[in-house]
Amino acid sequence: MCAALDHYTQHFLPAIEAEMKVILESDHPSYQVYYGMLHYHLGWVDSGLGSESGKAGKRIRPLICLLVCDAAGGNWEQAVPAAAAIELLHNFSLIHDDIEDGSRTRRGRKTVWELWGVPQAINAGDSMFSSAYAALARLADRGVAAETTVDSLRIFARACVQLTKGQHLDMRYETQASVDVEQYKQMIAGKTAALLSATSEIGAIIAGAEPEKRHDFAEFGRNVGLAFQAHDDVLGIWGNETTVGKSTVSDILTRKKTMPVVYGLARSSALRDLYACPQLDVQQAVDLLEAAGARDYAVAAVDRYSEAAMAHLEKADPAGPAGDALRKLTTRLVKRQN
Repeated sequence: MCAALDHYTQHFLPAIEAEMKVILESDHPSYQVYYGMLHYHLGWVDSGLGSESGKAGKRIRPLICLLVCDAAGGNWEQAVPAAAAIELLHNFSLIHDDIEDGSRTRRGRKTVWELWGVPQAINAGDSMFSSAYAALARLADRGVAAETTVDSLRIFARACVQLTKGQHLDMRYETQASVDVEQYKQMIAGKTAALLSATSEIGAIIAGAEPEKRHDFAEFGRNVGLAFQAHDDVLGIWGNETTVGKSTVSDILTRKKTMPVVYGLARSSALRDLYACPQLDVQQAVDLLEAAGARDYAVAAVDRYSEAAMAHLEKADPAGPAGDALRKLTTRLVKRQN
């Protein structure tokens, strides 16, 4: 383990959790279940809303925000509200994504909609979205200049729109007969890469980085997002279900147009015929994908995006141990098993 990354994780993650808990603190007994759903999704309580915690997310996006701020010469503590906002926005997308995909489990536990129903889960997601903006507004409490806060808000709002546009394409492509690789890239540029790009750029903005450095940090984040999603697509088919924490056949059963699938459909008439059937044989689909070279193509794409991310990171010239931690974290994200 990288000592620098371990050090920052131990310091940054508790600060991020504390900030989110302030934002999502229950303000009346009547709203115990309302906040409880949010706390459950974030891994703070069990399904009975007791004190037993579940499996929390990795908090990768807010960690990157604080690391970039520190590596760009800023005070990471000033960026904590932005980091919390980014994590809340990400989790809003997950709550709604689980509904839209019909996913019954996440991180090895039942999803919010599975426990409390779709209407309540939609409302919980909306609450998480609104709370993200409330968190971002707290930058002023950390001494961040008003113009910097507004600049961060602009980047954040743009990422919100790109995120939902990407999700729109993801759902549309499930029933669209033909999707090419360029269309797929457009989708993941919004669904995954946009938020990671904003995460990195906001960290640089709060640090007071010059425009060119801000751009390189944003491109670093964008390419990390592309690599992350491509790798996630590989894990979604060939990963270990216990390690991944969700079904590794759901992407095929729901006919999601992931990178391997898009590539395979363009090159295998047998796979296209199989996908035209009312019911899919999952193992047959996996075999045809591998025969078409889809897995190798997706793995090579992960490598290309990772190399581009590292190139932009080096150009941004992140300083000190935080820079080392960013390099290590990038490598870890695209080599992970879950």
